[in-house]
Parts: sequence; structure tokens; C-alpha cells
Amino acid sequence: MIIPGKYLLFLGDVGDRLDAKTACGLVDWARERCVGQWRLPSCGVDLGLPDLDFAQARAAGAQTLVIGVTPFGGAIAPEWIEPIVAALGAGLNVASGMHARLANVPEIAAAAHASGAGLFDVRDPGRSFPVGSGRKRSGRRMLMVGTDCAVGKKYTALAIARDMMAGGCKATFRATGQTGILIAGEGVPIDAVVSDFVAGAAESLSPDNDPDHWDVIEGQGSLFHPAYAGVALGLLHGSQPDAIILCHAAGRVHIDGYPDFPLPTLEQCIEVNLRMARMTNPAVRCAGISINTSNLPASDRDAHLRAVADRLGLPCFDPVARGPGALIAHIAAGFD
Repeated sequence: MIIPGKYLLFLGDVGDRLDAKTACGLVDWARERCVGQWRLPSCGVDLGLPDLDFAQARAAGAQTLVIGVTPFGGAIAPEWIEPIVAALGAGLNVASGMHARLANVPEIAAAAHASGAGLFDVRDPGRSFPVGSGRKRSGRRMLMVGTDCAVGKKYTALAIARDMMAGGCKATFRATGQTGILIAGEGVPIDAVVSDFVAGAAESLSPDNDPDHWDVIEGQGSLFHPAYAGVALGLLHGSQPDAIILCHAAGRVHIDGYPDFPLPTLEQCIEVNLRMARMTNPAVRCAGISINTSNLPASDRDAHLRAVADRLGLPCFDPVARGPGALIAHIAAGFD
């Protein structure tokens, strides 16, 4: 799937940056492709991009309106249909990471047919996958796992892959979600794969490679999530990671959106992920801890990271604020 040109990011009416994580990820990791944002009057999120109407976006070089929000359940809200139809009428393609398919909305399908613009459902795997084999593959794999959803697994994987390659290591970021796919240009929307084939899809995503090559794999969900543990487990088994990186958001105390489900401790999360991962790779290790410290006062962030590192005896870093340099050095020393 090749999505044309530069992007106009559609924010709809969301009020929380967590619900706009696709748009935020594109701004942070592919800003050169983002020409502006489009918002309904009630939208409470501002990405710092110009607010453009569809004609202005076309004049600025945009070719595709990207639905930059990820609402619970992945549905296309009724109030979005009219502006999406207008964007198609202005000649913009539309790309969506929703579970709901664009072409299944009659008004959107008709507008695309009339204008000749394209509809791109990034969350459509577009192919079938085999059942997982459990076969050991050559090369090395590093999987991001989390205490919860939306704790920084994608940002961590992107930062690690970027810095490994900058240091001369063989490494590839492997996208497993819609935002990562939009950034990388390829990948597998793992949560849209039929459950029996999730492990096989993960195997296909990270095939045999050079012995010293690292696939840095974006994680999904959490083994502790009451709704999304299944995708996390299938990805864990199919990835056969040599290393897991535990990702967490400082200050979060319960599963986001599920106040009756407290987060596990970091120690519990490491232990359960390693126990599950050993089914397909008995040699797996936890190599480090990634913590999103953005909710902490800036003056407290370094001390928080040091305290976690001292407690667990592992490199602990914020992938955005501090970068994963200590982790990469640890990996180089421990997996040679």
C-alpha cells in the first residue's frame, strides 16, 4: 500500500491527544509529510500545524487526508462523514486506520467514485497469513511490550531503530499498527489479523535475516489489558523476541479507560511477558525499560529514570526526552 503525497491530518472533534495518537505520531516522526491539520470547531487538540481547508491543503501540496484519530472501537463517527466527502470532492485521497472500512460508508464510497480519489484502509492486512510455526528464525528480534496501551511502544521502537542504524548497526523498524505503517510505509496491522493467524503474521513480519541484524518490532496492547491481551500474546509468540523492552507511562495507575483494572508493577509485567515469551524463545531476556515521563515535572524526570534503573538493574530511558543510548550500549554488550 503506497499512500500518495503529503498529508492533511484530520482531527475531527477529539479532545485528548491520546485519541489523536496517529496524527501525533506522524507529526513527530514524519513531519515533512504533514502540511496541515483539519479540525471540527469542538476539537480540543492542536498539533501546531496550520489549520487548512481542503482547497488550501491541495494548494500546499497535500494529496491525502489522513484520519489521524483512533477512537475506541475504531468506528467512523457520523459527524465525520460530511467533511470526508467534501475532502474527496476537493480531490484529496483519504487514508484511515479505523477498523471500519471507508468504502463501507455509502456516502464516502459514492464521493470517491465520483471524484476518482482513492480510499486507503491502512488497517486492512490486504493478504492472508499462515498459522504460526514456532520455527526458530535467523537474525535477532527486539519486541516492545507494555504495562498498557498508549504508553510509548511505537515511539520506543522508532527511536531504538533510528539510533541503532545511526550507530552502524543493522536494524529495521517493523510496524504493527496503522500509525507505524503510515510512518514506515510498510508493516502488518496486527490487531486486524484473525486471531488464529496473529503469530503467523508476526513471523512473516520478521523473517530470517542476517545473524547480526535486529528487527525492532512495535508492540501492541498489553498482556494485562482486559480487551487487548490477545493481540499482545500472539505478537509475543510469533515475534520470538531475543529481547523485550518494557514500556510504561509514568504516573499512570490503571489501565487507560478501565479504572477497575490497576496496572501491574514493572516487575510483574517483566516476569509475565518473559514467561509467555519463553514458549517460542526460551533464551529471551528483558533488555531495558522505556518510560514516557511527559506527565512528570521536568525537574523530576531524570531522578525517576535513575530510580527505576537502580531498582531493576536495567537501562531505563525516555525515548523522546533522553533517547535510548544506554539501552543500545547494553544490547551491544549483552548480545554479541
